[in-house]
Amino acid sequence: MSMMTYSLYSAFMLGLTGMVLHRTHLLSALICLEGMMLSLFIAMSTWSVMIQSTMFMMTPMILLTFSACGASTGLAILVATTRTHGTDMMQNLNLLQC
Repeated sequence: MSMMTYSLYSAFMLGLTGMVLHRTHLLSALICLEGMMLSLFIAMSTWSVMIQSTMFMMTPMILLTFSACGASTGLAILVATTRTHGTDMMQNLNLLQC
């Protein structure tokens, strides 16, 4: 395993570990998700360059587009919950209540 592959795997696993262990604030969960998506983007980019095929060159851009859409949706949810509940603590959010 090369150093770059190890770095990408460790960055993804670090984001996943942060997502699992530090779920107190919604903002920290969103930042961990964004870090995971960026490590996937870099991995897909290096993979498409290593294959040297023009067929897979658009795949990282599509992943980045979906990541930006997910980040904007997460930010909208963060703003809405902060306005209604006054905080972004995950403990205070209950999906069964209106």
